[in-house]
Amino acid sequence: MSLFEQLTRHPKKRKLAIALALLSTVLPWPIAGLHKFYLGQPLWGGIYLLLWHTPIPRIACAIDAVWYLVQGEAAFAQQFNGLTINTPRQNGTINEIHGTSVSTIAESLRQLEQLRQEGLVSEYEFEQKRRQLIDRMV
Repeated sequence: MSLFEQLTRHPKKRKLAIALALLSTVLPWPIAGLHKFYLGQPLWGGIYLLLWHTPIPRIACAIDAVWYLVQGEAAFAQQFNGLTINTPRQNGTINEIHGTSVSTIAESLRQLEQLRQEGLVSEYEFEQKRRQLIDRMV
């Protein structure tokens, strides 16, 4: 397993992603896209780095920071950590499922496949997330 794969398997923290995105909008040297590498999206991180001398990555980083902030903890966890939150039960509690059960992973894979078929997820992102989900079963 490569170093990148080992780093991307750890749970991502929303506050750190927001801080890295905001840092990329403020600092003048080429660290644009650092939050994308942290979140396991090296292709986007590379694009941000290639365009670091233009205002495009700074604007995109600011938009990403606002998006992560508005998105909420549950949506962020689902998108970047593969965690899902069930609907409330009758007693009003919410259970987090950490992707360890096979049925949960199978459902996540079905949803991911649907997103890929609809063109909302690239082939690269699909394969990356699919591998993360399968690794959780082992």
